[in-house]
This record gives sequence, structure tokens and C-alpha cells, in this order.
Amino acid sequence: MKIKKILNNNAALAIDDKGNEIVYTGCGLCFQKKCGDQIDESKIEKTFVMEKPSEQFKQLVSEMPYEQIQVADEIIKNAEAVLKKPLCNNIYITLTDHLGYAIERAKSGTYLRNKLLWEIKNFYKTEFGIGCQALETIKEKLGAELPEDEAGFFALHIVNAELDGNMHHTLETSEVISDIVSIVKYTFNSELDEHTLSYERFITHLKYFLQRAEKQEYYPADNTEMFSMIKNRFPDAYKCAIRIKSYMESKFPDNEITDEEMLYLVVHISRITDRKEVAIR
Repeated sequence: MKIKKILNNNAALAIDDKGNEIVYTGCGLCFQKKCGDQIDESKIEKTFVMEKPSEQFKQLVSEMPYEQIQVADEIIKNAEAVLKKPLCNNIYITLTDHLGYAIERAKSGTYLRNKLLWEIKNFYKTEFGIGCQALETIKEKLGAELPEDEAGFFALHIVNAELDGNMHHTLETSEVISDIVSIVKYTFNSELDEHTLSYERFITHLKYFLQRAEKQEYYPADNTEMFSMIKNRFPDAYKCAIRIKSYMESKFPDNEITDEEMLYLVVHISRITDRKEVAIR
């Protein structure tokens, strides 16, 4: 594999036999090398295979300290292992870039407050846990101690990479889920136990519910009898679901929520407002 462009001592751009651009990184990979030289494969530590690596990514790799790129890669690999699925390639730009700025801010004693920290901790518990692990890795490998707010930011980048790569969508989803939970609390005039399995299932349901709303791909209304029975059996939960429906249709004016979606909402609401369930601690 021949070097097409040297990004820095630790990174090179090359072309494979299929015409794909590949970014290779490794400590001292390009030391005393020039364009056209063969890459020493024994020094390759990370390979980024992309059809068209963005100029932003190339610049990031060329300018960022190599040890920070290694840590970002470790955080991403850990996230994929915990979530048991690959993440959108764009996370190598967004999370790595965020890490660099977070380290710079820490050195100057400047920290950003994460206004969505509560929502992230409660609605994206797994991803927040990965974010907390990231802080430990950063402290161990880079010697920088970052606040809990940064764990929330890392979690958002991971959630973003799980979904469609659109950070605006990720932030809006968190806000809408928060609003829906507030509607449930208001309707029943009580707090919800966030440690129950039913609560976690409700939040998971809302995430996919909002994805269907975005795509206008709601569950088809094909279970009329069941819906009629459920709404009569749980009138308070149904009243709450009606409020959520009104809220959702104000957020997504072109959408009309089906009875099938309402059925699932009523069932989940009835479960999370059932005081008999034992909390998971």
C-alpha cells in the first residue's frame, strides 16, 4: 500500500485496489516517509476505510495529538461493544473533535454546562454509562479530569451515531421525551419511579415512537377491538394518551396518530403508573 498523502508523522492517506481512500494511523507511521513510499504495515494501529473521507476528518487527524485520537477510538470501540452494534462513521469526527475541545477547556479551567444532563441520564442510561466510562479512560490515558456534564455530551454523540447522524434530531428527541414524561406526571399528579423496568420500557418505546413519527410510519390501525377494550379498562391512562396525542400532533402537524399507537401508549402508561411494581435498584 503506497502513501498518497502524509497527514502527519502518525497518519497517512492511501488508496486501495478498489479506489477507496483509506486513512491509516500508527505511532511513527510516516516518520521519514514521503508520498509514493510503501506503508510499513507493522506500524498500522487503526484503519479508517471510507469511500470519501471528508476534508474535516483528514484535517482532524492531521492536527490532533495522536494520543487523543487513540483515546477517542477506544471510547468508540467500547461503545460498540456495550451496545453490540456498529455506530455511524461520522462519530469518528464528532466525538474525536469534541474530545479535543474538552481537553483544551479542561486545561484552561473552562467547563460547559450540559443543560440536557438530566434527560440524558434518565432517557439514555446505557449511553450515559458509556460516557462515564469515557471520563475514566480520559483521566487514565490523558491525565484530564472532566466533569459529569462531559459524560452527557459523549453520550449524545453516541446516541446521535446510533440514530441518523443528525444531532439536531437527537436533541429534539430528548426534549420531546421529557415533555411526554411531564404530561404523564401532570395527568397523574405524581412522580414516576425511574428505576422500574416498566419505566425503562416506556422510554425505549418513546424513542422508537418518535422515529416512526419522523418518518410518518406509525403502526397501522388493525386492532380496533383490543384498543376499545384497553381504553375502557384504563380510562386514566387513555386520558393521558389523548393529551400526548394532542401534543405530538402539534409537534408533527402533518401526522395523525393511529389507534394502534394509542393502544401501546395506554398500555405503557398504565404500567408505569402502577404503584405495585417493584423498583430495580
